[in-house]
Amino acid sequence: MSTTCSDTGPERAGGSTEPEIEGASGNLEHVAPGPRPFTHVAALYAGIGAFLDVTVPFIRQALDASEPILVAVSANKIRMLRDALGADSEGVRFADMSVIGANPARIIPAWFRFVGERPSPETCVWGVGEPIGPERSAEALVECQQHESLLNVAFSGTPLFNLLCPYDTEALDHSVIEEAHRSHPLISRDGLSAESQIYRSVAQAASPCAIPLDPAPVAAAEMAFEGQSSLPAVRRFVEDQARAAGMPDLSDLTLVANELVANSLIHGGGSGVIRIWPRDGSLICEVSDHGRIDAPLAGRRPPAPGQYGGWGLWLANQLCELVQVRSFDHGSTVRVHVRP
Repeated sequence: MSTTCSDTGPERAGGSTEPEIEGASGNLEHVAPGPRPFTHVAALYAGIGAFLDVTVPFIRQALDASEPILVAVSANKIRMLRDALGADSEGVRFADMSVIGANPARIIPAWFRFVGERPSPETCVWGVGEPIGPERSAEALVECQQHESLLNVAFSGTPLFNLLCPYDTEALDHSVIEEAHRSHPLISRDGLSAESQIYRSVAQAASPCAIPLDPAPVAAAEMAFEGQSSLPAVRRFVEDQARAAGMPDLSDLTLVANELVANSLIHGGGSGVIRIWPRDGSLICEVSDHGRIDAPLAGRRPPAPGQYGGWGLWLANQLCELVQVRSFDHGSTVRVHVRP
């Protein structure tokens, strides 16, 4: 088995890989000695027919080196790749992105598990992940983009991990492609890769997310809370609102709301506000307080067995279809979407 990543993807060249986006250029010929660090590439392709052109050669590099590879894409693209790879597809681990990435915050934990299972620290591991497609809602798209940026934080100290993220330039808006240049240090197109000069640094990616959320509707049910003694009333409030919205199972939402409020009581100044409202068949619940969430990977690293605290955002990500975490100068908000 090969123990180094002697080749990490498409041929490298200077010059722009996406001319209409200023600053997407660079030259990668000089590489420091020793194990390669985490390699995170946005692979641009035009249309479904070109998807195989950017993924199959990358996958074959891993297979030729007998190194582990996980491919997380849509079910349709998994079928395409199996057909293209033939019998070699047996050496690939596939995951349906609509399952592991239904909530985008669950994707990094999947990569943590995969990288953690490598046979030895000297073994290179490979991945293909395509979380962003035209089917994503506007809210989910923002969370996917946040995920792509946080990958650089999660694996900045991880050597020998090559991750390729395909982006369909025909199906996605120009602004989405531009954001890919900000969240990926390397951009690949037509078999050539180059550094993105508008890449957002790891330090910038680790700063608290302050992308504004749409305000809660005026009709949203609202309750202020303060002190641990308010938790029973919070649970009753959530149960009442869930019943009024016709949710048959109250346990997940009640548990998540309880944990988020408990976090606010401990870390958010001891008080806050919880709001709930129905929308498009889902129930949305948000908890706001005066604290600040500075841990960029909160809710994306599984708590250690027996750990006290640190479960709130993790549970929310496991039980909710979407979780939006925002931290501003005046406080923080966690908004969760639950579908019955």
